[in-house]
Amino acid sequence: MAPPAQSRPLPRVAAFFDMDKTLIAENSASLFVRYRYQRGEISGVDLLKGLGAYLQYKLGVLDIRNWTQNTMLQFRGRGEDELEAEANRWFDEMVAETIYPEAEALVREHESAGHVVVIVSGATKFVVRPLARRLGIPHFLFTRLEVESGRFTGRVIEPVCFGEGKIYWLQQFIEAQGIDLAKSYFYTDSITDLPLLSIVGHPVAANPDPLLYRVAVRRRWPVRFFREPEPVRADDPPTRSQPTVEGSARDAAGGLPPTTRDAN
Repeated sequence: MAPPAQSRPLPRVAAFFDMDKTLIAENSASLFVRYRYQRGEISGVDLLKGLGAYLQYKLGVLDIRNWTQNTMLQFRGRGEDELEAEANRWFDEMVAETIYPEAEALVREHESAGHVVVIVSGATKFVVRPLARRLGIPHFLFTRLEVESGRFTGRVIEPVCFGEGKIYWLQQFIEAQGIDLAKSYFYTDSITDLPLLSIVGHPVAANPDPLLYRVAVRRRWPVRFFREPEPVRADDPPTRSQPTVEGSARDAAGGLPPTTRDAN
């Protein structure tokens, strides 16, 4: 009698979320530059350079790879623990209040549906991890920095998690996690994420820039616009849980379509 065939685990559905202007209402890089300027860690010239880079990014003329490599040189020699502590303070002071309530609600809907929720961002893990922790999202993909003996070398591990680079890191994740992209979701605001939007079964333009909006309308993708988060007053009680991190959705009519770890 032949032994019973081993059944393969069923493919899993994932919900991938971009970070800036999708989960949060601000650009995280601009917020971090402003934070460091307010603390006297960078000069006014550096602040203007950072804002200029953001404008180039919005216009689609910024060379992200070169910009990331040059920017990360400033952290050469700094301790990994030191930067992580600074990023956590920055998140609490400037980022937490910019989380879109509607985006957080979508995260909960996907969790309730049994989907694997993942943040996919071009930022480093020191920027992404505090948000993932706050939202209770166990998986996130990010731009990786080289570390030796607990200190940054100033080098970036290729490829940068941006554009086609996002697909590189995502491909490794979906193979390890058994994700079915044809049934999965991706939410983003940026036309630069068009490569990833084009390979999932459920692309969603969330707070899209003008170029992505036009593409989404032409391809009849769902478009979502989130309300701006209300400012948090000092006497407001905390409303979000902060579980430990290990590692569309609704369209205009509402409801999830029927078919629809922390990395190193």
